[in-house]
Amino acid sequence: MSFIQIYDTTLRDGTQSEGFTLSGYDKIRVAKRLDDLGVTFIEGGWPGSNLKDAEFFERARDLEWKTALIAAFGSTCRVKGGPEDDANIQALLDSRAPVCTIFGKTWTLHVTDVLLTTLDDNLRIIEQSVAYLRAAGRRVIYDAEHFFDGYKADPLYALETLKAAIRGGAETVALCDTNGGTMPWELETIIREMKESIRHPFGIHTHNDGECAVINALLAVREGAVQVQGTINGVGERCGNANLCSIMANLELKMDRRCLPEGHLHKLYELSHVVDEVANVTPNDHLPYVGKSAFAHKGGVHVAAMRRSEQSYQHVAPEWVGNKMRVVVSALSGRANIISKAEEHGVAVGGVVDVVGVLNDVKELEARGFSFEAAEASVAMMLKRQQPGYKPPFELVDFLVNVEHRQGRGIFAEAMVKVKVGDEVLHTAAEGNGPVNALDLALRKALIGHYPEIASFQLADYKVRILDGQDGTEAITRVLIDTRNTTRLWSTVGASANIIEASWQALVDAVEYGLSVAH
Repeated sequence: MSFIQIYDTTLRDGTQSEGFTLSGYDKIRVAKRLDDLGVTFIEGGWPGSNLKDAEFFERARDLEWKTALIAAFGSTCRVKGGPEDDANIQALLDSRAPVCTIFGKTWTLHVTDVLLTTLDDNLRIIEQSVAYLRAAGRRVIYDAEHFFDGYKADPLYALETLKAAIRGGAETVALCDTNGGTMPWELETIIREMKESIRHPFGIHTHNDGECAVINALLAVREGAVQVQGTINGVGERCGNANLCSIMANLELKMDRRCLPEGHLHKLYELSHVVDEVANVTPNDHLPYVGKSAFAHKGGVHVAAMRRSEQSYQHVAPEWVGNKMRVVVSALSGRANIISKAEEHGVAVGGVVDVVGVLNDVKELEARGFSFEAAEASVAMMLKRQQPGYKPPFELVDFLVNVEHRQGRGIFAEAMVKVKVGDEVLHTAAEGNGPVNALDLALRKALIGHYPEIASFQLADYKVRILDGQDGTEAITRVLIDTRNTTRLWSTVGASANIIEASWQALVDAVEYGLSVAH
């Protein structure tokens, strides 16, 4: 089994993605996770370009790295100058990173129209920059920017730029599809032609503008690339970089190429979500391998087959990458979906739960605007209420909500709630900064004497969606509520033309589910 070097550039190229930022401390947190996963190289940033990157390299010097080598990124020296007096080159050395990655121009268009220099001078600065860093004791990786576009424009010159880097002492030349528009068959042909004159270790760095970054990287490995550059979750400028999560999983599970220490692939899912959490971005649930929906099954026929054989609708076992299989309940569900969800929540189904009845309720409610895909706690409550002997912790008798504008006070919301707990009727009222908040506070006030654990319930999120906007303010409104306590998070749903009723439905399910779990 050949070993493929994983070169992670999430901390540098990834942060060029819109809405994705990392502080110097964040970069260290992510880098430690990458090192724990077992990547070969971690590109920390561009020394001298900003204070966050400077902070990263300063911190990184004093840390112990188990598997990864830290790389500093920069460019070749200035035109008509030399590396010895170039501030960018000096910043690479000052970072004290053991590996320096520099990029240079491959495409004649960039040489003449962007660098405003000659083709010969470009070859000179490539070779001299690499040689200078090598002489200073650094390992050097050369990134051939726009390699594939440059090759299409002038194949001989593109190859000459690689030869210049190799003469300078680059240990690896990375072929970059910087604009991300190269098609797989073009990439394959170009690499095969390149190998006829370049017999040197090469890597691949692809962007996703044509939705081909992952397949292009994998094709390059098939053609002999020893290194793959990319980012976690595929973050990056414009449409992103090659997604290393997909690449690492495909290399090890599909292509028999080792790229991580043995037994480390199961850390992928956690790493993917840690990166999103640290960057404060919403995870993409539909990412292959590491997305929450990567192994989610919704169709009734699929779930029925999965209950007989998990291989029937899954290409790999989710546990291999640290993920898990999920069953989603919706209007497309069959009996198997409901049975699976009952088992997940510990509800006995052997002739006890009316599975068909619950399924029909789901379909009927979804036709009225409910959606249970993201509200599994509401499904769990439908199942629990089917259990013989189940007694709800409370029953609604009445509620009243007033929203007023009072002079000198502004908007004012007050709710009255009357509920029954056992044989006792509890009647309470509460003020809130809105009608839903007032309802929530009044319900809590009524129940807390009987169920003190309700004090730990927190409203984590509240989402409203208008389902038929053409009806204006009469439209059906769907409300999703996320609630958490000290150990878990659960989601519930309500739907009605009255937003207060929809909110109450979701709120009651949330409280009842939380109490049923607590007991």
